[in-house]
Amino acid sequence: MPVPDAVKRRAEELRREIERHNYNYYVLDSPTISDARFDSLMRELESLERRYPELVSPDSPTMRVGGAPREGFVTVPHLAPMLSLGNAFDEEDLRDFDRRVRQGTGGAGVEYVAELKIDGLAVSLVYEDGLLARAATRGDGDSGEDITPNMRTVRAVPLKLREPVRLLEVRGEVYMPKDAFARLNQAREESGEPLFANPRNAAAGSLRQLDPAVTASRQLSIFVYAVGAVEGAEFKTHHSVLEYLKDQGFRVNPHYRLFNDIEGVTEYCREWQHTRFDLPYATDGVVVKVNDLGQQALLGATMKSPRWAIAYKYPPEQARTVIRDIILRVGRTGVLTPTAVLRPVRLAGTTVTKATLHNEDIIRERDIRIGDTVLVHKAGDVIPEVLEVIKEERKGSEQPFSMPAECPECRSEVVRPEGEAAVRCVNPRCPARFREGLIHFVSRNAMDIAGLGPAVIGQLVSAGLVKDAADLYGLKKEDLIPLERMGEKSARNLLEALEKSKQNPLNRVIYALGIRHVGERAAKLLADRFRDMESIMNAGFEDLVGVQEIGPRIAESVIEYFSGPANRDLVRRLAQKGLKMRVEEDGAREGPRPLEGKTVVLTGALKKYTRQEAQELVERLGGRVSSGVSRKTDLVVAGEDPGSKYEKALKLGVRVIGEEEFLGLAGEG
Repeated sequence: MPVPDAVKRRAEELRREIERHNYNYYVLDSPTISDARFDSLMRELESLERRYPELVSPDSPTMRVGGAPREGFVTVPHLAPMLSLGNAFDEEDLRDFDRRVRQGTGGAGVEYVAELKIDGLAVSLVYEDGLLARAATRGDGDSGEDITPNMRTVRAVPLKLREPVRLLEVRGEVYMPKDAFARLNQAREESGEPLFANPRNAAAGSLRQLDPAVTASRQLSIFVYAVGAVEGAEFKTHHSVLEYLKDQGFRVNPHYRLFNDIEGVTEYCREWQHTRFDLPYATDGVVVKVNDLGQQALLGATMKSPRWAIAYKYPPEQARTVIRDIILRVGRTGVLTPTAVLRPVRLAGTTVTKATLHNEDIIRERDIRIGDTVLVHKAGDVIPEVLEVIKEERKGSEQPFSMPAECPECRSEVVRPEGEAAVRCVNPRCPARFREGLIHFVSRNAMDIAGLGPAVIGQLVSAGLVKDAADLYGLKKEDLIPLERMGEKSARNLLEALEKSKQNPLNRVIYALGIRHVGERAAKLLADRFRDMESIMNAGFEDLVGVQEIGPRIAESVIEYFSGPANRDLVRRLAQKGLKMRVEEDGAREGPRPLEGKTVVLTGALKKYTRQEAQELVERLGGRVSSGVSRKTDLVVAGEDPGSKYEKALKLGVRVIGEEEFLGLAGEG
């Protein structure tokens, strides 16, 4: 059917507004609307595009969602070679570079632009007539792997230029923020999966996923730093290129500086050597480029590297220390994580006293012993880790370490599941698991309860004041004031934070429960699809895997969690305390809800609605759609050629209605 002009205008308005909010959030780090309002805008656009497929365009924000997994990557050529940079390791190397540049330009004055070197994965983005057409990895410099569907999921990448040009090839560095890297590795450790060595490896592994949905879940970002090829714009300096890229909506690292000589550059490198550790992303050096593009062309390049640029590499931050002990931490999923207790040592801007050893296999492979002298570093400037044992300094008194047969906290049996590196405590009532679960529950990305740190939680548990997360919401000021370092003002602030946390949306509550494999992204998907906690608790396997990006492992974990009576009781008690167990509906969802709490199965072809539209209508009426008929099914809506689900419903005595009656329920009959 033809698309009404009003619908076209509304779709265009929604696209502009959504991309503006994407830019504010992912490029400027300055959101201007709530997540709920943003989700409402996206749902409205998705609904319009489903009803009028002609509206769908490559630059639509809905195209950022990961599509179906691919079978493999194809290789595509770059429009201009992506050369690697030569390295400088000290200030004298920088001055040698400067001498070569001035010699190559005939002694003319030279300006330099210095930029932080982001520790990520180099990519090329090609825009044709203003729209993102292709994205590729660096590869061999002449061609790389086509990762276009994956890059579309990176929200900081504009799908459409603000001022279209015929052709624009942009170079950038995709990276994983430090906090996202730490959360990803923690989740993989608790799942017994191999860990990423640093944020760069994590970013590369995330981009090279055949399933773009995995990339979408990894919270990647990008800084762009150059133009490869362009038709429709002209530049004289590299500095003007960076300004142009910012104006086009790209994310450019804000710390670039223009210098009149190499001495300013060397001072910049000294300035950032230690300050860089305070940044939320990993850097490993400074990139120095001749500013004048005419001088760049005059200097040219070797087969591998441009003569007009160099990468100043900071020395790796490593330190020698001694392992005084190896202790075990029991996580909320029961994983026993060995940790080295170190002689205090200064590293990457902080004093380090502990370093993760990850798992038993790593201890064996590196032959790490108590008493060893070791080299430590911070993986991606984030996680202290033992890098290497200095075995020539062993004295013979060092003690090998082996994992215990029982949990150090509750003395229950520990097991190592087949195919996993993790050793787990199998006791669901282990006090350490409970304590870590509470720490997760109150953490910033879960319920975000300020003032409830590990020390306070430990005291509350030891005093018997808190036996599960719901007990937190029954605490009184007189319970808190006797705690160590807890005065009247701190107690009042904590109670206010607990009360404020009750306003957190359903997805935060789901994540806070600590269901294995259910991270922030999966919690959001479950909340968006099922709309209330009761529906998630009662969802079957087919219902769960029917949600895009929810695989069998997550589905099985959700079912296992809610099969436990204690977990279902916890959810009930949290609801009684006032936590949100339902998605707050926007204005588009207001109205009668005759299917409130009902499980509905759709079968056969409907004349007025697509299957997706019918599912959304059921949800708007308060019900949830299941993929299979069972005795728990409340209603079957049968269209033309309904098939076996219709027959099964009749056999089980489940109520069946046709499309007309369904329209009547919706007030559209």
